[in-house]
Amino acid sequence: MIRFGPSGNSEQFYKDGNKTSVQAPAWLKKIGLNAYEYSFGRGYKMNIDTAKELGEEAKKNDILISIHAPFYINLANENNEMVERSFNYIFKGLEFLKAMKGNHLVFHVASQGKLSRDKALNLTKQRLTELVARIDFEEYKDCYLCIETMGKPRQIGTYKEIIDLCLVHKNILPTFDFGHINCLTQGGLCKSEDYEEIFNYSIEKLGFERTNNAHIHFSKIEYGDKGEIRHLNYDDTVFGPDFAPLAEALLKLKLTPTIICESKDFMAEDALILKNIYENEKNK
Repeated sequence: MIRFGPSGNSEQFYKDGNKTSVQAPAWLKKIGLNAYEYSFGRGYKMNIDTAKELGEEAKKNDILISIHAPFYINLANENNEMVERSFNYIFKGLEFLKAMKGNHLVFHVASQGKLSRDKALNLTKQRLTELVARIDFEEYKDCYLCIETMGKPRQIGTYKEIIDLCLVHKNILPTFDFGHINCLTQGGLCKSEDYEEIFNYSIEKLGFERTNNAHIHFSKIEYGDKGEIRHLNYDDTVFGPDFAPLAEALLKLKLTPTIICESKDFMAEDALILKNIYENEKNK
């Protein structure tokens, strides 16, 4: 079943009197959403007991939780000590994901830095191979490492790079951030065929089931010559992408992923807009 939800808590969540993310699942169910991404982008500041409480609330309200790991991860770092820190961010993320009864651990895999693109990619693949060799996927059953497409040229994260890196292990899936892809391609996501090209490449490389289980981030994002600048709300009329072509592609290819809205401040309200657009496309 396709799911829609926000990354984080919108302003309205707090205006309605809620004070903690543990209250988010019940609130999301009430307004008609069924997914939720909790971001540890600035570090792990929650304790495991709270994570378990959030997981119980999510299960009770049929909200599928995903986690975004800290932004500091860089598997293309040549410093072994720094890479070990990146590994530990992922290991800890898996602990929280299991506590929250979630499936998808999203992270930014690497930055190119001063390395050549080929060297950075090869190093990222090598480190990713080392990482999965240290993860007991029996313990973290149904947990997936979801590496995200990125919005700046010096980051490792074109959709082809991410899909190819997923070949390292069956428990690595893509996070297709279509706002990022639109930034990187300078507004290249305009019609359903643009999305179909990405999904078809994934299906060819990873198969239908893994592509169907991929994670999706969606928001309109301002961009410039150097890519992503800042996240916007869906009512922005200057920058894209629009959601209807993506909804059309998902329906045509019979894909039912989880779609997380990363709009600024109004992420839950915009997630509902995306859901309504999808339903309208479905009913045409």
